[in-house]
Amino acid sequence: MSGPDSFRSAREADYGGIEALLRAAFGGGAEAGLVRDLRAGGLIESELVMGFEGGVVAHLALSRLVAPEGWLALAPVAVAPEWHGRGLGSRFLAGAMKLAAIKAQVVVVVGRPAFYSRAGFVFGGVVSAYPAAVSGVFGAAGGAVVYPAVFEGI
Repeated sequence: MSGPDSFRSAREADYGGIEALLRAAFGGGAEAGLVRDLRAGGLIESELVMGFEGGVVAHLALSRLVAPEGWLALAPVAVAPEWHGRGLGSRFLAGAMKLAAIKAQVVVVVGRPAFYSRAGFVFGGVVSAYPAAVSGVFGAAGGAVVYPAVFEGI
């Protein structure tokens, strides 16, 4: 079996596949709702997908934070369950972070340190509404972060 396509920017035609992927990957609709709300609010800076055989098998969104100005939030990151354990998520994330580094963007994430630290995130230096132990930063030493209201409840 061949692998997924290279990552690319999401298109409107991908939105249904992205929603289905997010529901399958997270076992519910909260993350799909977050992405819809981020799009509706004009908060997404970059939305990337990997396709395979006409479907979407990986997705991530980088959205603007309230503060600090110019920093981005990485959320959500999803890989189709049938692709778990093949390194796809790590390759996808590493490619996205290379793009962020080229653009000199600071990115924060809330997630598993063991996974995100492989892509260069440093944990423990971010002050936000989320626990510091699972809040990482890429491209800066850390600091106080304010997420848009659409993140509440996630």
